[in-house]
Amino acid sequence: MFTGIVEELGEVTAVETLGDACRFRLRGPVVTQGAKHGDSIAVNGVCLTVVEHEGDEFTADVMAETLNRSSLGALAVGSRVNLERPTAVGDRLGGHIVQGHVDGTGEILDRTPSEHWEIVKISLPAHLSRYVVEKGSITVDGISLTVVDAGRDHFTVSLIPTTLALTTLGIKKPGDPVNLEVDVIAKYVERMLGDRVAGEEASR
Repeated sequence: MFTGIVEELGEVTAVETLGDACRFRLRGPVVTQGAKHGDSIAVNGVCLTVVEHEGDEFTADVMAETLNRSSLGALAVGSRVNLERPTAVGDRLGGHIVQGHVDGTGEILDRTPSEHWEIVKISLPAHLSRYVVEKGSITVDGISLTVVDAGRDHFTVSLIPTTLALTTLGIKKPGDPVNLEVDVIAKYVERMLGDRVAGEEASR
């Protein structure tokens, strides 16, 4: 489990195409401290497994399902990525519950700078809009953010200087894709209520 608090801005150093999969080599001095084979590291919000670790770099394999559901397929050598290690039991939950299971991708639509923050408008796939509410939580490229406004096909977030300086959202521009993970609690509530309604209808 992750919390959406990015630990560092890493970099893709190599990309190897493996037919219906890819192997990425990524540099991240912070997240590789003590890393070993089989560990999990979130890359732009996608939970990946460490295959090899050497120095401040690690490799991870990405299968076709992940490439199709996320924006990782657009990464190239030199791409900057948000990196986060899983939360340890007993640590503070600084963001919200993040699984690293991307639900879909959005696109940066607009950026409105202000003196001390910036408003970013992001497109929202139709199948995810019901999970996004004003002042609710959403994960964008692995960053735990609060929704400012929620529309039917878009939402906005307000970014503080720290987020702009230390994550990919500081360098993304209109047209760039981002990974989205909605609040898992909303999905469980929907499923439970759906099962309850179905059960009530079946008993009539």
